Amino acid sequence: MAPSGVMNDLVDSLQVSAAVAGQLITIGAIVLALSAPLLAAWVTDSDRRRLLVLWLLWYAVGHLLAALSPDFTTLAIVRTVTLLGAAVFTPQAGAAIAVMAPPHARGHAITFVFLGWAVASVLGLPLHAYVSEALGWRVAIGGVGALSALAAVWVWRVMPDGVRPAALSGAQWRTVFTDPVLMAVVVVTVLTGAAQFTLFSYMAPYFRDELGASAAQIAAVFLVFGVVGLAASVVVTRVIDRFGAARMVALLMLGMAASFALWPFARSVSAMALAVVPWAVGCFAAQSSQHARLTSLAPPLAPASMALNSAAIYVGQAIGAATGGALLAVSGFSHLAWAALAWIVVAIALSQWAAVRRPSAGDVRAAA
Repeated sequence: MAPSGVMNDLVDSLQVSAAVAGQLITIGAIVLALSAPLLAAWVTDSDRRRLLVLWLLWYAVGHLLAALSPDFTTLAIVRTVTLLGAAVFTPQAGAAIAVMAPPHARGHAITFVFLGWAVASVLGLPLHAYVSEALGWRVAIGGVGALSALAAVWVWRVMPDGVRPAALSGAQWRTVFTDPVLMAVVVVTVLTGAAQFTLFSYMAPYFRDELGASAAQIAAVFLVFGVVGLAASVVVTRVIDRFGAARMVALLMLGMAASFALWPFARSVSAMALAVVPWAVGCFAAQSSQHARLTSLAPPLAPASMALNSAAIYVGQAIGAATGGALLAVSGFSHLAWAALAWIVVAIALSQWAAVRRPSAGDVRAAA
């Protein structure tokens, strides 16, 4: 998400178009999507405390180097390598907490871990956007590196040694890849990410160029988005084990669809701040709920399924950013929301198919 907040200054500073700058998301997401499952298999025997700290430090150093990039090509290369840290950290943090939490509280624990995305949105995106507009994208990107280093220190201090999820065999990986319901859930994550990033990648330029928003107004809309997303994620964390993960995902995706349908009609900054609220409710909570859903469907396969689901998030981001960039280059901003709506409608239909085909344990309890 980081390029979305710095898009305006980055475009001006490096002399590239918004459509080209948006491909930072596409390029990084493709690499993350390919590397997350491969790296998950590679680190399977590692102690998770040391593993998570190491890759957070990788992420920190990479962002500090990215802030010094002299041109767009260098930035794209450095950022792509840097994001390998996220490819490891995201699924392995989820897999670690799935081992540490008791079975009846796994959904709560996993969604709580992924509250980090929502907190990053509340604090990070508005601040990131404002710092970029006020001080430049290099300061904003460097700040991400500094905060990542602090996070590494915190994980080292609070996480116990000896957290090692069970290693997965090749047969178990094949089980995940050949299970139609598990793979359908993963594809839902791809489609949901594509829907969101068709719009999200270009939000800052849209607000400035189409709505005439100032730097403070852009940061304010990101703040609204993040605050609502965080509040919704907290609520979802508390109720998902009772409500059921698949039912929760369906509800959250319907909210996204409502926002995408309202987007073209929100022609002021205040109207847009209201229009994005249903989307914000589902943005982060849907991703964490998908992780919880996969864990509930097949707990022993959680390290593999969550690695694939993390990869699916990045595939969706890549598809969405590429879709938005192509539409932006051809017809401007006018068709972005309708493309996002099309993606999310397909996601809702596929998610419902998977839920009917095999309800998760939590959904069975919720329906009883």
